[in-house]
Amino acid sequence: MALSKRELFQKRRLRVRNKLRKVNAGRVRLSVHRSNKNISVQLIDDVQGVTLAAASTLEKDLGCVGKNNIEAAQKVGAAIAERAKKAGIEEAYFDRGGFLYHGKVKALADAAREAGLKI
Repeated sequence: MALSKRELFQKRRLRVRNKLRKVNAGRVRLSVHRSNKNISVQLIDDVQGVTLAAASTLEKDLGCVGKNNIEAAQKVGAAIAERAKKAGIEEAYFDRGGFLYHGKVKALADAAREAGLKI
């Protein structure tokens, strides 16, 4: 029986997260979520189970409310790198979830790297 798109996405997300967790123990996770209208990212400490910093296109101060394009993803990536520095985080591992590393997700990661966050 064929799996639905949602079930395939869930399998891919768990596969990516479990592989990354084995390799990057003790590091903070940079988790990305992309919807049809917005893109958001969080820095998560899995040991303590807390979110250390977050950025999203839903924030009015970024100037891209309700936009989900490459330029908005770049702004969110730069914002999360800036907030990570304020929180004292210099490196994290990139958890793309079930999303492909292409387009908006890749633009977000590249912008965070350019702003000084080691991914």
